Amino acid sequence: MKNKGKAHAFNIGMYFAKGEYILSNDADTIPEPDALMKYMNFFMRDRDMNTSAVTANMDVQNRTSLLGKSQTVEFTSIVGVIKRSQTAINDSMYAYSGANTLYKKDFLIDVGGFRQNRATEDISIAWDHQMIGAVPRFAPNVIFHMNVPETIHDLYKQRKRWAQGGTEVWLTNIKKFLLHPIEHRYQMSMFVDSTLSIIWSFFFTLTTLSFVGTMGYFLFTGDFERVMHGIDISFVFVTFELFAGFMQLLAALLLDHHGIKLKYLLFAPLYMLFYWMVNPITVVMTFIPALKTILGFGSGTWVSPKRKSLQKK
Repeated sequence: MKNKGKAHAFNIGMYFAKGEYILSNDADTIPEPDALMKYMNFFMRDRDMNTSAVTANMDVQNRTSLLGKSQTVEFTSIVGVIKRSQTAINDSMYAYSGANTLYKKDFLIDVGGFRQNRATEDISIAWDHQMIGAVPRFAPNVIFHMNVPETIHDLYKQRKRWAQGGTEVWLTNIKKFLLHPIEHRYQMSMFVDSTLSIIWSFFFTLTTLSFVGTMGYFLFTGDFERVMHGIDISFVFVTFELFAGFMQLLAALLLDHHGIKLKYLLFAPLYMLFYWMVNPITVVMTFIPALKTILGFGSGTWVSPKRKSLQKK
């Protein structure tokens, strides 16, 4: 049978499901035993009637490799700071976790289910929900354990898909925000942040290429003084980046899981120097494919990288 993608399979299962709530849980993900009970606490009160879905707190299971340890820092940063901030400020969240999220079925039906031609169904559905006024929730006390890519190749493929998915939802909704800013004022911060992220990604990539080309020219012409000056200036910028990133990650590690992941702070420099460069590059590399998707040539079919089987510790 031809693989039509996760969103297609999820939509079929959703319409056969008889319950009011649907849990999405990836094959390589293990939630904690009482996750469902904790999830339902977010739907019980009158003020929760507009809650469309609740996404859990990601925890990296395979921490034996250098990449695994580094992604432990990354996911703690994303979950510990960004998602908490998004939901606390104005009830917005850029993406659910595709690995483990509990959806309210009515809200899935209200937006026509998952978009089957998007690279990331979890990012797309989160934006679709918020554009109709639904409220996403983040549950920091609900933990699920997942495997992450352990090779540079698999990691890059994953980040390209994430970047393309983020750009796709931005392109999908840009007209709505520009033509009806008052109507979508509560989601405007989400749109502005995504816009600035895309602009910064292109700025970072182009200026980096310009810097490398300029240094290569000075090296070729024998102007070594200009080369050393350029290297010195770049070290100044990198130092400021590392300091700002270190403070963010320290706060995240202290906040998430009551500080038990502080030992992974040693891997913060690798995350800041490597991952922060990969993310803008993938945005630039996938901008044209994302544009093709919006024009009707996209596909939600993708192949998950091979990972080791999960063993709960």
